[in-house]
Amino acid sequence: MTRKLVAEFVGTAFLLAGVVGSGIMAENLTDDVGLQLLQNAFATAGVLVALILALGPASGAHFNPAVTIADRVFGGIDTRTAVGYVIAQVSGGIVGVLSANIMFDLSVMDWSTKDRSGGHLVFAEGIATLGLLLVIFGVVRSGKPTLAAFSVGGYIAGAYYFTSSTSFANPAVTVARMFSDTFAGIEPSSAPGFIAAQLAATVVAVVLIRVLYPDIDDVADQVVVPHGAQVDSP
Repeated sequence: MTRKLVAEFVGTAFLLAGVVGSGIMAENLTDDVGLQLLQNAFATAGVLVALILALGPASGAHFNPAVTIADRVFGGIDTRTAVGYVIAQVSGGIVGVLSANIMFDLSVMDWSTKDRSGGHLVFAEGIATLGLLLVIFGVVRSGKPTLAAFSVGGYIAGAYYFTSSTSFANPAVTVARMFSDTFAGIEPSSAPGFIAAQLAATVVAVVLIRVLYPDIDDVADQVVVPHGAQVDSP
């Protein structure tokens, strides 16, 4: 259990350091918002793939309460482990954001003022989260779970562009990004709507995955990647 929780904490911390740090770097490099988003998306996808491959064998590399909740419903992990994962993910995410702030000589904690309110953004977060869960569980069910790292990274990079919210798709990420008033931040007042949409989408995803793959319980313990064994390249 200790190994799993440390992996989830460290993985989510590095993920958020990558998300926020690359956003800050992008702002420093160019004033072109489109180019900033491209840089942020590319860096986030790369970091995510690397972290899943590196830490997946220890915990499965959830790094996301939505993934953990869905995996609990399907029986991949027990309730105690799921609660521990969520705590590790949220706390790790906050540490990652604070670390990014420090690396770029900003205030350690600075509440974001980036307004992301609006029904269309909340709806986009639901779509982003639904798609992410379908990708993860669908790839695992395909019998090639080690492809999940690349599939998840590719999906997130694409979802940065096809969703108006730029695809947070992760309650821990949403909470953590409140702590940095930078390109990748989210104003605290906007966060509840995002989180509600992400959790609602998790419910929808669980139902849809169960319909598409009635035997998903048989492979739920391999989400996001098989853990307890070395992950091989596809």
